[in-house]
Amino acid sequence: MDQLNITLAVIGGLVLFLGLISDWMRRTWWTSDPMAGLILGILLSPLVFGLLDPTQWGISHYVIVREATRVTLAIGLMGVALRLPKNYFLTNKKPLAILLGLVMPLMWVSSGLLVYWILQIPFWEAMLVGGVVTPTDPIVASSIVTGPVAKQNLPERIRHIISAESGANDGLAYPFVFLPLLLLTKPSSTEALSEWFFKVVLWEVGGAVLLGIVFGYAAGRLLEWAESKKTIEETSFLGYTIALSLVMLGLGKLIGTDGILAVFVAGLAFREVIKGKERAEEENVQEAINRFFTLPIFILLGLVLPFEQWLTLGWRGLLLVVAILLLRRLPAIFVLSPLMKPLRNRADILFVSWFGPIAIAALYYASLSLERTGIEEVWAVGTLVICASIFVHGLTSTPGTRWYGTLTSY
Repeated sequence: MDQLNITLAVIGGLVLFLGLISDWMRRTWWTSDPMAGLILGILLSPLVFGLLDPTQWGISHYVIVREATRVTLAIGLMGVALRLPKNYFLTNKKPLAILLGLVMPLMWVSSGLLVYWILQIPFWEAMLVGGVVTPTDPIVASSIVTGPVAKQNLPERIRHIISAESGANDGLAYPFVFLPLLLLTKPSSTEALSEWFFKVVLWEVGGAVLLGIVFGYAAGRLLEWAESKKTIEETSFLGYTIALSLVMLGLGKLIGTDGILAVFVAGLAFREVIKGKERAEEENVQEAINRFFTLPIFILLGLVLPFEQWLTLGWRGLLLVVAILLLRRLPAIFVLSPLMKPLRNRADILFVSWFGPIAIAALYYASLSLERTGIEEVWAVGTLVICASIFVHGLTSTPGTRWYGTLTSY
C-alpha cells in the first residue's frame, strides 16, 4: 500500500510542479517533461533512494510497462490526430508515403544492421531490435512541436509533418517488429512468412485501418447528432475523445488487430467529421496528454532501467547509441528530401531528420518482444537507445527550435 501511495503522490506532485513551471523550464533549462519524469523515476528507483521498487508489485514489470505504454500511446495518438488539419493525409500523401513507405523501412534496416555489426548478435535478433527502435515517438515529438517556443519558431508545415509521421509509424512499425519476431519463434520460415503476411499485414494492420475509419467516423457523427439535439455538454469533448481512444484500443485487441494503429486512424476519421468549433478544445486534450497520462510512463521507465545489462554492453553499447541516433534517420531523409514538398530548404531537412525521437512506442515493442522471445538484448538495447534519445532530443529541442527560427525567420 505504501508503494501505491508513494506512486500516486509522486505522479500528482510532478504533474502539479511541471504545470506551474514547464514553460519556464523549456525556455531556460532546455529540458522537457519526459526528461523530468525519467530522472525522477531513476531517483526513486532501488538504484538511488529506493522509495519505489517494481519487483515488489506482484507482477512482472515487463507486463506493467507493456500495458501502461499501450494506454499512454492510445491517449497520445488521439491528441496527435486531433491536432492535424482536416484532410492532412490526403493533401500531403506524397511526402507521408515517402516517410512511411521508404524512410521507415530504411530506418528499420539501418538500425538492425547497426545492431548486427556492432553487437555481433544473430541477424534476426538484431533486426528485431532494429524494429523496436524504428518508430518515432508521438509523445516526445509533441513536446518538441507544441508550446510557445515551437509556435514562435516552427512553421505549421514542419510541426504537422513531424506529428503525422510519428502518429502513423507507431502502428505501422508493427510488421517490422513481427517479421523477425515470427522468424525467431516459428518452426519454419515458410510458416513465419505466411503468418506475417496474412495475419499481421492483412488482418492486424489492414483490419486496424478499417476498424479505425468505421468507428472514428461513427463517433464523429454521433457527436454531431448529440450536439444538434443538445444532449451533450461542451465540456464533454475531452472525455469523449479519451473514451474513444480506450474503446479503439480495447476493441482492436479483442478482435486481434493492431489497436494502436486503430486509435490513430479513428482519431483522423473523427477529426474529419467534427466541426471547427471543437478545434479550440484540442490544446486542452494535448495538455492533458503531456501531463497526466504520459509522465507516469517516464517515471516507470526510470524505475525499471536495466543498468547491469547496459554495463555488459560496454563500449559497444555507447557506439551503438551514437550510430543509431546519427545514422538511423538522417541519411534516408537527406537522400529522399527532394521528393518531400514540405521540406523546402536545408534547415527543414536538418530539423525533420534530427527530431525523430525514440520513446514510448519503442518501449512498448521492447517489452512485447522480450515477453514473446525472451531475448534480453531487445530490452537492454531498446531501453538504452530510448533513454539516450529522451535526453539528446530533449536537450536539443529548445535550442534546435530557436536555431531554426533564427535561420529561417518564417
